[in-house]
Amino acid sequence: MKKIHVIASAVTLTAVMSTSAFAGATLDEVKKKGFVQCGVSTGLPGFSSADEKGNWSGLDVDVCRAVAAAVFGDAAKVKYTPLTAKERFTALQSGEIDMLPRNTTWTLTRDTSLGLNFAGVNYYDGQGFMVTKSLGVKSALELDGASFCIQAGTTTELNLADYFRANNMKYTPVTFDSSDETVKAFDAGRCDALTSDQSQLYALRIKLGNPDGAIVLPEIISKEPLGPVVAQGDDEWFNIVRWSLFAMVNAEELGISSANVDEKKASTDPNIRRLLGLEGIKGSGLGLSDDWAVNIVKQVGNYGESFERNVGAGSSLKISRGLNALWNKGGLQYAPPIR
Repeated sequence: MKKIHVIASAVTLTAVMSTSAFAGATLDEVKKKGFVQCGVSTGLPGFSSADEKGNWSGLDVDVCRAVAAAVFGDAAKVKYTPLTAKERFTALQSGEIDMLPRNTTWTLTRDTSLGLNFAGVNYYDGQGFMVTKSLGVKSALELDGASFCIQAGTTTELNLADYFRANNMKYTPVTFDSSDETVKAFDAGRCDALTSDQSQLYALRIKLGNPDGAIVLPEIISKEPLGPVVAQGDDEWFNIVRWSLFAMVNAEELGISSANVDEKKASTDPNIRRLLGLEGIKGSGLGLSDDWAVNIVKQVGNYGESFERNVGAGSSLKISRGLNALWNKGGLQYAPPIR
């Protein structure tokens, strides 16, 4: 029995030593190269897209910028790698990118079998359908026998199959590698409908030759919690990405914005003071400077600012907050407290 105990202890020690040796490797590498390498979509308005000068913006891009602000005190220290749905996980697994906030759905399979960890949810979504008004359809249940433009390598394919099977309907899939190819095919009439996350449908609709000629049907057929992903095995980096997002959500709840963050340093509210690194654990728990959250809010904004600027009222998408409102305003956005 003693011999078995010694062997078990040695194995445990080896595992601990191995984990400890890997822990913190990502942050060290990121600091060494001087920027965060961030995987983004090949171009999805409101979430991650580049302008004619190559400057990236969007709700997902802001998560990258928040991490850079937390680590470097400079939200601009990010480099972007455009990835298709098929490429995204391989890029993260291989270390080509440091994080992936690319409108990616959190699922059991992805969380357990791909060597990945989801750090949170920056957009609660659900799969929907877009059709041309000329098709005369008002419900997805009227699409029996229709053809669908779908982006390959996404949860969209399985959700569509499940929905049509459950409703005893048939369909023909027409798959493409990128969202641009998918919407171009739909615009060219190569399919009757386009299905994807509803947020993506609104983003793709503005790319159509006649956006007003298409409608998004009311049905939502799935849960699609979208959020930033990191590789498993580095808890320190996982915590930094997770709490960078949480800092934005907490800041909105506490009424801290890019416009008033400096004024809020005079607050006596302990919750505000802890978020701003004026008391409590400060930055030591993450291995960052005490003003890590201040830098995020000042340079990127709180979650509400990011939402409105990129996909909300201040954007071309005009998406309502809906499920993405704060938990105390009827939505699902909720972040653990900083204490």
